Parts: sequence; C-alpha cells; structure tokens
Amino acid sequence: MRVLVLTGPESSGKSRLAQALQARFGGLVVGEYVRHFIEQQGRDTCYGDIPAIARGQLAWEDRARASAPPLLILDTHLLSNLLWSRTLFGDCPAWIEQALLARRYDLHLLLDPRGMPWVDDGQRCQPQLDERLRFHRACRDWLQGHGQAFVELHGDWPARERQALAQVGGWLDSMLAGA
Repeated sequence: MRVLVLTGPESSGKSRLAQALQARFGGLVVGEYVRHFIEQQGRDTCYGDIPAIARGQLAWEDRARASAPPLLILDTHLLSNLLWSRTLFGDCPAWIEQALLARRYDLHLLLDPRGMPWVDDGQRCQPQLDERLRFHRACRDWLQGHGQAFVELHGDWPARERQALAQVGGWLDSMLAGA
C-alpha cells in the first residue's frame, strides 16, 4: 500500500485534487474528519475538541488502511490538526504530533494557496491570502523539519492538477519499478 497525503491551507484544492487523483489512479480517499465533526456538532470547534477530532481522523485513516488498498489518498492527516490547533488556540496536545510521527506516509503533496480563490463554505476561517501563506509555510517547515517526502504544487487549478497527476504517476511508476 502506498500512502499519499494532500496537505496545505484551506481553499488550496486538496479535496478536489484527491478526487482527481482517485479518478486517474484508483485507490481509496479518506476525507477530513473535522468537517464531519463540525456538521455533527453544529458549532465551531474549541481547544477541548482537538483530541476528539484527531482521534476521529485517525479512526477514518485506520479503517482505510485496514482495507489495504494499493493507493491510499488522504485528503488531510494529523498535520492539519496539529497546525490548526496551534493557529487557533496557541497549543496542541503533544500526543498528536507523536501519533503523526509514528505513522508511515510515502509522499505529501503540499498545495500553495496562491492561484486558487478562497471559498467561504461556512467552515473556513482564513479569507486573507497572508493567513493561508503562513499556514502553507508552517506545513512546509514541519515536513522539512521531520524529513517527510513532499512536493509543492503551485498555480491555478489546471496547473496544479497537471503537476499532481505527473508527480503521482511518476512516483507510482518508480515504486512499481523498484518493487
């Protein structure tokens, strides 16, 4: 099983790209648990919700991993939980980063917010590009600092879709060649 993670700020095309990648390469997509959590609770999140959201994301990921698809595409993972907790509340439970580091992720696609319009869907909270750029930098810094494999995607939707399809196609081909 190969595990691909889409990461970056809100409104950068992660969910749409996950669907495009699944349509091209197959596999199983795991969505963002926090969206489900907010819909179920009918309110904004608070710091006390962070552990439940992280556990929910892990449960969705674990259920998908248990089915052992050849390709697992994660629309997000605990890095978003970690960074959003720090961004919104100035802190994050330490176990979340430990749980993130304990798992294997083969490749991250880090999406740059530039070139994509911010869309207010009722759950997003960073309409300013500079806010999303800070979140993007925090993602990149964490990935680099922890030696995680990643590729940055830039540009408008057609450009980032082309980049993602080429990167993932090449990555999967190289994995098969090395198998």
